[in-house]
Amino acid sequence: MATITNVTEYQAIAKQKLPKMVYDYYASGAEDEWSLSENRNAFTRILFRPRILIDVSKIDMTTTVLGFKISMPIMIAPTAMQKMAHPEGEYATARAASAAGTIMTLSSWATSSVEEVASTGPGIRFFQLYVYKDRNVVAQLVRRAERAGFKAIALTVDTPRLGRREADIKNRFTLPPFLTLKNFEGLDLGKMDEANDSGLASYVAGQIDRSLSWKVTCCDFRINLYNQFI
Repeated sequence: MATITNVTEYQAIAKQKLPKMVYDYYASGAEDEWSLSENRNAFTRILFRPRILIDVSKIDMTTTVLGFKISMPIMIAPTAMQKMAHPEGEYATARAASAAGTIMTLSSWATSSVEEVASTGPGIRFFQLYVYKDRNVVAQLVRRAERAGFKAIALTVDTPRLGRREADIKNRFTLPPFLTLKNFEGLDLGKMDEANDSGLASYVAGQIDRSLSWKVTCCDFRINLYNQFI
């Protein structure tokens, strides 16, 4: 680890250390991975404009996101099932984000619950939310995140169907038996059954609301507001 000089080197180390099913889940994308490749290429097209003869003896990279001050314009995006990679999983990520002075966004499909992550100590945290067919499940998750001190909801709306992740299909991906989707453990939705292709794809097909639209989302939002204020 002491020899790592670039974040891209972590991927090669991960490939050596992680089981193939786990590594492929983290590293792969859907179908021919064209979007994955384009996302990476998009970052290479972001250029910094050099400012010449500017005093850089003191550099301030702080910024704000939704009114919350963070140490740098970098946040931690939601990444599911982190305990597949390390026993500390989301606990370690939460502590690292707090130490770095930035925001962690916890995945709905985390292997640590909102309450467990909150117990790691102070920090600014957002919660990434999938819209399940059962809206009572969604409402419970939002209330739990709020009680646990999470400051915002990152609503995922681009997964009415999971992309055809070919690596997961080949590996017949499923959550290892010693882990659960912790936020759903008490709702009988924490386990991922084995399938002939991808256990994750089967789980998404069975639980995520495919009818989600601007109309449905706005209607739900108005109903929830009404219920809060009556």
